[in-house]
Amino acid sequence: MRAVMSDYASTMAGDPTHSSPGSLDDVSMMPAVDPYLRRGTAAYRQIKEQLLDGRWTAGDRLSVEMFKSALGVSKQPIMEALRRLSADGLVEIVPQVGCRVASYGPQDVGDFFTLFGAFEGAITAVAAERRTAADLLALDEVHARIGDLCSAQDTGARAHAYRVFNREFHGVIHRMARSDMVEEMSLRMWDLSDFLINTAGIPQPLSSALDDRHADHEQIRVALASGDAAGARAAMERHIVGTLAVIQSEADTEAVRAAGS
Repeated sequence: MRAVMSDYASTMAGDPTHSSPGSLDDVSMMPAVDPYLRRGTAAYRQIKEQLLDGRWTAGDRLSVEMFKSALGVSKQPIMEALRRLSADGLVEIVPQVGCRVASYGPQDVGDFFTLFGAFEGAITAVAAERRTAADLLALDEVHARIGDLCSAQDTGARAHAYRVFNREFHGVIHRMARSDMVEEMSLRMWDLSDFLINTAGIPQPLSSALDDRHADHEQIRVALASGDAAGARAAMERHIVGTLAVIQSEADTEAVRAAGS
């Protein structure tokens, strides 16, 4: 378990960036970046990560003042960050009222996971046809770390680490498909998926089904290794759509627990 959490810490420490090719002259001719924009981007990333990690639940009020204090920046960068998060569908800005964590109804959530499952299934089918031996080795490595995580006793740390490792597992599959545009589209959907799961008010979401989720990954991994595009598509779609049943079951369990306390 110590090795698993060390891997998790290493994963969180990385902050990959993307750069475009160009000459030094191109860079020197670029206009200076407004410091407020830089601070707004930093605030956006920090608040977004907390939203995806379930720091707040759907409908919670968010204030500029709370973020000014926590992040040590002025009002303008915070407002810019919240506008971007609103465009992402993660927060709602209500005129004359304020800002709150976005809330979605059961039908919207169900529709999202149905669409998300079909989208990820299609990507995985393409990945099965384009994967290389190196891709499969990378997938095996992440898959093994998730397997080790299943035996962790700390449910809070396990749920958080699973979110990180799970994104890494699916990220390997996205890279197998070798389509930058599709990968970028998928990342947006993954952000919304994490948001919906972690703002539902469930302690340690998905932790009750970690073994089942890992078994799903094994089916996907085997289909990819054998080049079975149809099997990979079907396994991935079941896995993603099945997320909804897990979080609904955990929400019901939490409601019963809360009623009895």
